[in-house]
Amino acid sequence: MGGKRQKNQLELAFTYVRRGEALKDERKGTEPSLARHESERLAESERLMEGVCEAKNLKQALRRVKRNGGSPGIDGMTVEELPRWLIENWAKVREELLTGEYKPLPVKRVEIEKPDGGTRKLGIPTVRDRFVQQAVLQVLQQIWEPTFSESSYGFRAGRSAHQAVETAQQYVREGRRWVVDIDLEKFFDRVNHDRLMARVNTRVQDKRMLGLIRGFLKSGVLEKGLVSPSEEGTPQGGPLSPLLSNIVLDELDAELEKRGHKFVRYADDCNVYVHSERAGQRVMKSLSALITKRLRLRVNESKSAVGRPHERKFLGFSFTSRKEPKRRIAAKALERFKERIREITQRQRGVSLEDVIEELNSYLNGWKGYFGFCQTPSVLEKLNGWIRRRLRCLMWRQWRKPKRRQRALLKLGVERGLAMRLGSSSKGAWRISRVLGDYLPPAYFISLGLTRLDVKA
Repeated sequence: MGGKRQKNQLELAFTYVRRGEALKDERKGTEPSLARHESERLAESERLMEGVCEAKNLKQALRRVKRNGGSPGIDGMTVEELPRWLIENWAKVREELLTGEYKPLPVKRVEIEKPDGGTRKLGIPTVRDRFVQQAVLQVLQQIWEPTFSESSYGFRAGRSAHQAVETAQQYVREGRRWVVDIDLEKFFDRVNHDRLMARVNTRVQDKRMLGLIRGFLKSGVLEKGLVSPSEEGTPQGGPLSPLLSNIVLDELDAELEKRGHKFVRYADDCNVYVHSERAGQRVMKSLSALITKRLRLRVNESKSAVGRPHERKFLGFSFTSRKEPKRRIAAKALERFKERIREITQRQRGVSLEDVIEELNSYLNGWKGYFGFCQTPSVLEKLNGWIRRRLRCLMWRQWRKPKRRQRALLKLGVERGLAMRLGSSSKGAWRISRVLGDYLPPAYFISLGLTRLDVKA
């Protein structure tokens, strides 16, 4: 009942203000219809904020923010607290948006580890700012999304990393056996605000919307108790940042299309596929100049190169060097996978095998959902065997003392003499795990619910 009551209150919060304004017009002797007709004569691009504040758009934004979850911003408000806050404060927020007076709060700095080493800095907006950003995003998407390049796949509805990899694979299959692999250095941290706003201004004339977007860009960052100004970049962590990044790089897409290149871009990861190394070097040189001089961004020279598709990685995948290229998991992605499995299966006193498998499955199911897209099932089967061997090592280490090991081996059906020898052996767990494979076969781990990477869900 409480949830239904809150929903009804939100409906009122999102709609009653407009009716109140209409009554206010009547008290002043102003015909609401005249005001409405006058408003309708405004160019659509000059009244986008009204679209942001539409009840239907707001309800959709609230659903999305709640579904995405995430940690609180600097004010400590949680996603669960947002609906109640909106019931009490939406009228004021709406007025600030429509008058251009809404002021975003600084984002909270959070650092996460990057898959290839180092850290990535995220800027977590407050929940109320995330809600407003999401509402703005839904309006701006209708303007920009239809005109984005077909070769752009990142952060777009109905498009995915898998589709991007498939497109790249098709270019290689067509005979483009060289790739210009371009990596932009700290892209999200280096976006030029003035240049971005100039791009947005080509389609958005609503000064309130332009001011709000710039406000989000320059809201500042709270780090170690101090607020630092934001002079460049689009902080990762808010709903609006991905669209703004695509608006910036749409200029790169347009130039690549103009030159007739076959390319695939996913966010700041861009690959151009050509027929020869010479063509690749020429493209690399010209695009580096374009990115540096026109877009005012930097190419990461240590990660960018011209090479064979089977030597480079794209979104965690690579391709075999055969005439009919197959998708395979890139070497770095495989190593990161093994590092995570090693962390989970290290000696853990007091943790049961069932608990370890539960934690493994949580990771394996997500990993499988993405990398199961590869076309090399033998690799997945080898990983299955390696994971099972890691679990046998874990069991062996947890048994610890010789007598306990001997009893455990006897329970598994190991012949008594062998059980005595293995139980008192000084050999390492990895060597012993090979022998244990005969007594702890794949079926044993399947019975415990261990996820298999080579089996479709």
